[in-house]
Amino acid sequence: MDIKLAEAEKIKILNSDDLFGIMQKVLLRENKIDQNREHFWVIGLENNNRILFIELISLGTVNKTIAEPMEVFSLALQKRAVKIILCHNHPSGELKPSEGDKEITDRLIQVGIIVSTEVLDHLIISEKSYLSFADIGIMDELLTSTKHVPSYVLEQKIKKEAKEIGIKAGKDEKAREMAKKCLEEGLEVDLVVKLTGLTIKVVENIKKKMGN
Repeated sequence: MDIKLAEAEKIKILNSDDLFGIMQKVLLRENKIDQNREHFWVIGLENNNRILFIELISLGTVNKTIAEPMEVFSLALQKRAVKIILCHNHPSGELKPSEGDKEITDRLIQVGIIVSTEVLDHLIISEKSYLSFADIGIMDELLTSTKHVPSYVLEQKIKKEAKEIGIKAGKDEKAREMAKKCLEEGLEVDLVVKLTGLTIKVVENIKKKMGN
């Protein structure tokens, strides 16, 4: 459901306080009907961070709501939003993010990368306060996660990193360093051999020493 905004509310978002000022009003309006239910919104932004739209993606229970990637990004792509911010409320007033909150954010960050629509932040709000994933470092933490990265993207990433650090046959020390990193990322031995130029035996020994 598209949230109707006055022109004065289509502001440029400079920080999390700016967005909370808008979302607090939205929550107070919607809580008149659906109190004690989690709401999940997506805020679409122009390139200059001005609000394009606010969309209510789902209504959940008292402590859970579901946000499917197709629902999250469909309107953003239709309206040519280049960035989005996620937002949901905790009816209890407790702002601490759950593991489920982090999980869905991690997943949506990776989908955003694929469709070229950056996920800037995720706010958890109540009627009186809020918590920003970006402000407390969770977004930076999730950007390094590879849990929801497609295998082909991960392979491309490793190949790019390998090229950047100049791995070549004969550069044994650098090749071993890269092999270890590949294994830590969860790549199979055969692929690590292909990327580093090391032998299967050497890579398997590295893996054994790592305790995998």
